Amino acid sequence: MATPPADLGTPGTTVRVEAVTIEDLPALIELVAELMDLQGDFTPDHAAHDRGIRLVLEEPSRGRIFVLRTDDRIIGMVNLLFTISTAVGGFVVLLEDVVIHPDHRNQGYGKLLIDHVIKFAKQKDFKRITLLTDRMSADSQNFFKELGFENSHLIPMRRLLD
Repeated sequence: MATPPADLGTPGTTVRVEAVTIEDLPALIELVAELMDLQGDFTPDHAAHDRGIRLVLEEPSRGRIFVLRTDDRIIGMVNLLFTISTAVGGFVVLLEDVVIHPDHRNQGYGKLLIDHVIKFAKQKDFKRITLLTDRMSADSQNFFKELGFENSHLIPMRRLLD
């Protein structure tokens, strides 16, 4: 399932949303590293990003990765991980690694990517999409709110095992 090409942002640039291929791995690693560099909780680790992306790619039941592609490069990506929620009684999506290359931000590409995710999730009968956004970035929070995401009463917590 690919989103029809869209002319947004830079005149003459056609961008389409597509499922990732293994040939896209180097570009994805760079995008994830850039995202980790922006967040206070993580540091870029190319080897870890490579392993994580491969884990999704090698088993489609774990999730999907979609990319924003021009004719000659990848300018954005999103990682969908699949799990089950007993609260809603069905499969749900954990949305991770939403990133647009800095040269292409604020041009509508993020919305194009998230609209594709929502359409995909509805077609596959997922019950919910959950994401974590940077607590320090009001822009990021506002972006997702404009696309229909809401704050939860739940507070994310974690325990690192490495």
